[in-house]
Amino acid sequence: MIEKSCCFICILISKYIIFVIYKNEIYAKIMISKELLKGSLRSIVLRLLSERGKMYGYEITQSVEIVSEGKIKLTYGALYPILHKLENEGIVSTESEVVNNRNRIYYSLTKKGNKMAKEKVRELEEFANTIKILLKPNMGLDTCLC
Repeated sequence: MIEKSCCFICILISKYIIFVIYKNEIYAKIMISKELLKGSLRSIVLRLLSERGKMYGYEITQSVEIVSEGKIKLTYGALYPILHKLENEGIVSTESEVVNNRNRIYYSLTKKGNKMAKEKVRELEEFANTIKILLKPNMGLDTCLC
């Protein structure tokens, strides 16, 4: 699949590798698999909402793609179930606004959501640090005091 925009051309080689041609330079990007992403989506969404305030679904998907430099493509099929669950749990609230004759639903964190966002981001950071240790040669055993 080839996707063109005003600044770059993306060529999807497989579901995990994408080549980007930008200003006559070729960049290879490895996309993050759905399996790795699945357990982190909630924390990613909470982090974005805590930093940016209210956001609508498309804005969230685009922000994730931009910040991850195209490595994470968040689908609506993955995003909206999370947003609806967060709303049912009282972690996010919604606000409807008409933009260009279309109803746009904005999501923002509640007080409970702000607290949850801090906890989930801290948990994800700890997990990422642990994974870094596990991926070191000898799995970090050279620093083990056992």
